[in-house]
Amino acid sequence: METVVGIFTSRSTAENAVERLQAMGIRPEEINMLTPGAEAAELEAVPTTDAEPPGVAKVLGGVVGGVTGASAGLWGAAVASVLVPGVGPVMAMGLAAAALLGVGGAVAGVAAGDALEKTLSVGLPKDELFIYEDALRRGRTVLIVMSDEDEQADQARDVLAQSGAESLDAAHEHWWLGVRDAEEESYLAQGGDFAQSEALYRRGFEEALRADSAGKSDDEALKDLEARYPDAYREEAFRRGYARGRVYQANLRSQQRGL
Repeated sequence: METVVGIFTSRSTAENAVERLQAMGIRPEEINMLTPGAEAAELEAVPTTDAEPPGVAKVLGGVVGGVTGASAGLWGAAVASVLVPGVGPVMAMGLAAAALLGVGGAVAGVAAGDALEKTLSVGLPKDELFIYEDALRRGRTVLIVMSDEDEQADQARDVLAQSGAESLDAAHEHWWLGVRDAEEESYLAQGGDFAQSEALYRRGFEEALRADSAGKSDDEALKDLEARYPDAYREEAFRRGYARGRVYQANLRSQQRGL
């Protein structure tokens, strides 16, 4: 399964792209959206049916906020309002969108149905969750298309670009530029050549933000990191970047709790 991601400056622009995707044959269940600032009234306005896939209500019922059943309209899938730490309220439309936020810690202690478990295990772009969170914090809408066909995925990528979407790679670089100056200043204050060490430092920093590291204690995370990246772990720049990434993540969570 191939995943295509586009980041839009507005929800309405993303919805226009959804219409174009469906017109080219993309099924509603293959289209997922994350958009910030979801309100209970928006969820109540979504038309529902009794055709909800098994297990979805149980999973999304564990999410902070309201939950509807399967939408009979644009999405044909579960819709949930999710309170994402460090971001705020987010509307997740579609199984992959809901599962993605669940992987990041929004859903805890609830069992997934067969449809959601398949979404979790095949093609889910969970490693880039911190990029989606950054986009959502900036008021952006994230559109995720999951396709089993390469040609269809290429067509979807073209539609997103033509609709004005920022690519995932571009969003990734935009995010790093937003934090780079502060990280360079911190690195130089401790001594060292940031220009020479930036690639390893950034790799460690980003690793601290990935789903596999989220929610673990410092000791657990470091032990896992050393086991997965024995070569990089020996490099001071990588370890320093990882430590700063943990601080960055903790600060985002603290800011959200203070709101």
